[in-house]
Order: sequence, then C-alpha cells, then structure tokens
Amino acid sequence: MNIHVTGRQVEITSPLRDYVVSKLSRITQRFDQIVDITVTLSVEKLEQKAEALVRVPGNDIFVEADSTDMYASIDNLVDKLDRQLVRRKEKNESQRTDAV
Repeated sequence: MNIHVTGRQVEITSPLRDYVVSKLSRITQRFDQIVDITVTLSVEKLEQKAEALVRVPGNDIFVEADSTDMYASIDNLVDKLDRQLVRRKEKNESQRTDAV
C-alpha cells in the first residue's frame, strides 16, 4: 500500500508529511483492502484544503476537507475517510449476508 502526499501552492515539509502518514496509518490498519492513497494539500486564500483519493477494489473513494489550519484539515479528512470506509465495509458485509 502506497501513500502519496503532494502539495498545490504549498511546500510539503517533512513534519507535515509525517503527520499525514501517521494519521493514515490508523486507517490502513483497520481496512486491509486499500491499494493506494493519494493526498493533495493545497492553499486557496485563507482556506487550507486537504483532498484524498483512496483506491480500493471496486469504486475509488474521494474525500475533501478544509479549514483555516492545515493540521485541522488533515484531521477532518481522516475522520471523513474513516466514516466512508466503515460505511463501505458495512455495505459489503450486508450484501454478502443477503446473498446467502
């Protein structure tokens, strides 16, 4: 599983990259079907924006979050991503039990 961190109009420093990877490691431990995660951090005027594209078998998952602080944006992004992956996992499990 690969985690790619890129920046648009913002420099990705080592502490920022480490923060993103540490937050996403929690997600990758809970969900084993993740193939690839691409995180894009950007700054637009006063908005600090974080976007993530998660490749999983089936449909890809896209999540975005923004805030006035980049670290808060990353936290919101990880929370939203966690909720979507839990929802997807529950949906897949319910489809398996319905088919039996």
